[in-house]
Amino acid sequence: MSAPVKIKKFWWFLLLVLAIFVVLTWVAVFSAPRQSELSVNFFDVGQGDSIFFTTAGGTQVLIDGGPDTAVLRKLGKQMPFYDRSIDLVVLTHPHADHVAGLVEVVKRYRVKNLVLTPGDYESATYSFFLQAVEKKKIKVIYARAGQKLHLDGATVLAILHPPLEQSGSKITDPNAASIVGRLSFGKVDFFLTGDATKEVEYRLIAANAAMPSEILKVGHHGSRGSTSKEFLEALSPEYAVVSVGAKNRYGHPHQETLELLENKQVKYWRTDQHGDVRIATDGAGIYTD
Repeated sequence: MSAPVKIKKFWWFLLLVLAIFVVLTWVAVFSAPRQSELSVNFFDVGQGDSIFFTTAGGTQVLIDGGPDTAVLRKLGKQMPFYDRSIDLVVLTHPHADHVAGLVEVVKRYRVKNLVLTPGDYESATYSFFLQAVEKKKIKVIYARAGQKLHLDGATVLAILHPPLEQSGSKITDPNAASIVGRLSFGKVDFFLTGDATKEVEYRLIAANAAMPSEILKVGHHGSRGSTSKEFLEALSPEYAVVSVGAKNRYGHPHQETLELLENKQVKYWRTDQHGDVRIATDGAGIYTD
């Protein structure tokens, strides 16, 4: 084969590579959320929780990682292929159905900050996670009621639970130790509960922290041990999301929880039936896929 033919083929190959790169770049650009909106994704990760959102300012936050590595595939669909960092990860509590997926997340992504519920808890999965966090030298922040995490100039994650006095103690009931937060952008609020129990809900009501919010992440996969009538009345949500696995052995979500949502005319999605749920807002309106 003559030299000119080889050179010609090389240039055609180079042009093909450049074309593919340009196409992938524009796909990433157009698939990213508009910079005027907060985009919140409730991942379908089976019987567990995982929420990923991007603020209007571009801050990326992952709350919980589900029970296995399914979260990696979900992140791959939401984040540009060249993006390997996450600004903030929040682990609401150390049960395996929330932390197991985060083990690989912290290994494969550059996590800038990590928020944990305070207190000690012993489990193999949680230990593996903490070892990975230490190895990557990730900055750890321990949650306490009253904290406000300013994610950008317009978006705030307010920590409502656990209380300060839980710091340094041993976690005997991880669900009761769940980090509860209220994500606010403009006039729209997301109330994010982790697996918080009814006892936690009553404490929030007593502290005037159960404030009206347009979107509720239903506590503990729709268990009857969460989402009390009083709590739902205090929040008065328009929409709710139940993160739950199909045909799980716990019977989640429990029928009384679903009936309560229906009686209060709250439109809700179940990840076992609807798959991933995305709710976006420009700070005034609410948009769903």
